[in-house]
Parts: sequence; C-alpha cells; structure tokens
Amino acid sequence: MTQTIILKPTEIADLDHFFRFQLDPEARHLAAFTPQKPDDKAAYLTKYSALLNNPTVLMRTVLADDIIVGSISTFVMDGKTELTYWLDRAVWGQGIATKALNELLTITTQRPVYARVAFDNIGSQRVLTKCGFIQIGTDHGFANARQADIEEYIYRLS
Repeated sequence: MTQTIILKPTEIADLDHFFRFQLDPEARHLAAFTPQKPDDKAAYLTKYSALLNNPTVLMRTVLADDIIVGSISTFVMDGKTELTYWLDRAVWGQGIATKALNELLTITTQRPVYARVAFDNIGSQRVLTKCGFIQIGTDHGFANARQADIEEYIYRLS
C-alpha cells in the first residue's frame, strides 16, 4: 500500500511528537549525536521552539497518511547548509525518509547540502545515497547516546 507523504511547516504542537520519537533507545543509538539529557522535555521544547523562529532553519513535519511520523530540517552551521531528520522507529524501512528528503530538496534551493551520519547507521546512509548525496569524508565526535567517541560519515549534495 502506498502512503501519502507530506511535509508541512512544523508547529509548536508537533514538538511533543518529535520529543517522544527521540526517547526510543534504539533510535537514539543510531542517531548517536543526541542531547546529553534526552529525557529533559523542557530543554528539548525550549531549544526547538526557538528554532521555529530562526530564519536560517527550515523545519518540516513529516506526515504519512496524515499521521505525524517524523521531522526533517535544514539549518546553517559554520556557513554550511546541514540536513537532519528523525523518523518514528515504527515507520523505518517503508521509504518514508527517502520520500521526505526528496520533497525537502524541492523546497530548499540551497546547495550544497551536507549531512552527517554515524558510521553504522546503514539505513540513513541508504536514504542519503538514494537522494543523490555522496560521501565526501569522515569525522569523529563524542556521541552522547553511546557515551563514546565514534566515527561519522560526511555526505554532500551539490
């Protein structure tokens, strides 16, 4: 069955859904680079509420058949447009991330766009490559979700 995937501008009410998605331990492990205190809802809502009004951030809520299943955003960091997304683990493997990313790339005209992914997050690596991103390098950083320094892959869409 084909799902209808829609991106809508993120609203404050959507943040409660996003917060719940990132509480999933398996999802957090794969994302790796998460807040130090992922269960601190007040800090989460404060951070993301502020981003809703930031003109350098493009935040979208991912709907599958009118149900909130995730978020996808671009933001500017160190002068570069970066990408981030997070889907409810219940919908992993259904092609939703790929469809959402392709849709976001029609909304934003900024290029290049960069993305970073933990070395072992194969699903996210597949999404990026299906959407035309190319791995251009690696980096290391402290992953709060793993309490360890890990390798991450850097991708770019020109």
